[in-house]
Amino acid sequence: MGDKPSSGEILGIPYNFERPSLGRLLSSYWQPGKGMLVEKPFGIGYTLNLANWRSWLVLAVAGGLYYQQQQSGGPDASGGHDEDAADDGDGPVEVIVDDD
Repeated sequence: MGDKPSSGEILGIPYNFERPSLGRLLSSYWQPGKGMLVEKPFGIGYTLNLANWRSWLVLAVAGGLYYQQQQSGGPDASGGHDEDAADDGDGPVEVIVDDD
């Protein structure tokens, strides 16, 4: 059996499993002449190009949504199930359908 290629594309999605160097890691996240998405330095798919202003906008929106979720105190924010959910009216609801 021949050696499998460690980088290339499958169905238009890039992959690269070569051991990344520090220079390749840094240069892959900062490519001023490229678009918002660039090939990942290691793994499968794409990552954000931090030299593009749209990437910073995506990061700001994602950070704002995460902050809002943490401040809301919702069930996903605590990481666990709220034991008093039935007292708050968020518990299971019985629905009766009458087929007349």
